Amino acid sequence: MAIVKGIMQIYGSVGGFTFYTRKGSKNTIMRAKGGPTKKQMENSPKFEKLRKNQTEFGGCSRFGSKSRKAFGELLKSADYPLHSTLTSIGKILMKMDTTHEPGTRNLNLSLHKEVLDDFNFNKKYRFSNVFYVTPTCEINRENLQATVNIPDVYTSSDLKSKYKLPFFRLIVVLGTVSDLAYDPVKKKYEPMVMELHGTSITVTGEWYSTHTILPKSSMTVQMHDSQKAFLTENVTIVISMGIEFGDTGFDKQPVAKLFSGCGKVIAVG
Repeated sequence: MAIVKGIMQIYGSVGGFTFYTRKGSKNTIMRAKGGPTKKQMENSPKFEKLRKNQTEFGGCSRFGSKSRKAFGELLKSADYPLHSTLTSIGKILMKMDTTHEPGTRNLNLSLHKEVLDDFNFNKKYRFSNVFYVTPTCEINRENLQATVNIPDVYTSSDLKSKYKLPFFRLIVVLGTVSDLAYDPVKKKYEPMVMELHGTSITVTGEWYSTHTILPKSSMTVQMHDSQKAFLTENVTIVISMGIEFGDTGFDKQPVAKLFSGCGKVIAVG
């Protein structure tokens, strides 16, 4: 690409060059024509590696786009694009597959669940920097169920309300993510268990004052019985937990404040 300066005011094509302007610039830009055709890109042996890379990137992108839905209602608490980060995790999973050839490698989250350990939905206010107690989680895979146990919460020392709001509530999400495999017929990546890929169910706790003491408690979340039939070893269960803060509404009842929450993955099974 070259920038044309001087008295020339050319737009369009001349010989093997194209002249055009770009929004926000007064300069005329000159670009040489050429490059491979669409047919060459699709069939030429020269571009076989590029085609494989594009196919795998499509699989990673699909993993990122759909798997984030396993975070359910907590997805709205994220303060950065989760899709791109999950796509990068998809690339890591793909490189871990040493069985298949490039272009057909699987994304086996079920074999490398640790890649989602402590996955945070926030960069500025992380869950562990807002909610100082450490919950534990018990996952019952067979029943697609999980119970999160929360120790005593002394809000004066265990809670940091970033907006100094008067109320807070806890949220637990059980989500599922399927492994992805390359389909040679469709020539793209597909979930091995479509019915449990990017699905979730959310349980939202009651509102509490940010100036109180909460005795130890538990929150249980479970998917519908009809979904159990689709559970295989290729499905990963992801448990996320978050906190949301609220203010007093017109009716004197707590109302959630937009963008006040945060969350993270607390267990993978």
